[in-house]
Amino acid sequence: MAQAAGGGGRPDGKQVTTKAQGDQAEAIARAYLQRQGLRWLASKFRSPGRGGGEIDLIMRDADGTLVFVEVRQRSRNDFGGAAASIVGSKRSRIIFAAQHYLLRLPSPPPCRFDVVLIEGPLQVAPTVTWHKAAFDAS
Repeated sequence: MAQAAGGGGRPDGKQVTTKAQGDQAEAIARAYLQRQGLRWLASKFRSPGRGGGEIDLIMRDADGTLVFVEVRQRSRNDFGGAAASIVGSKRSRIIFAAQHYLLRLPSPPPCRFDVVLIEGPLQVAPTVTWHKAAFDAS
């Protein structure tokens, strides 16, 4: 069983998997964005083939913009925290997955790439920071 960063222990002594921690962070981000007025469309969209990408959340903003959201969670700020983990290759895979998602639509709407950073322990009111248009496809 994979262990979550920062120990990941629970009060009952069981370990929390990295996947479970990521799922919880995505649920926190989704709820946060919905409270900001975005509508949820999909989670964990994957592009086909090896080396493809995954989009954590796909949302629709009130103005109709399709929003591809990368969620990054870190329980500690070592090595630059959550924001430092979104490197160029990660952005490229997200853009690739977004292009595949858009191919499914008859008329692609305006789009943007947002990032939601969740920092601190998930069980104790983590800090949520939303970066609109954090990067672009160019």
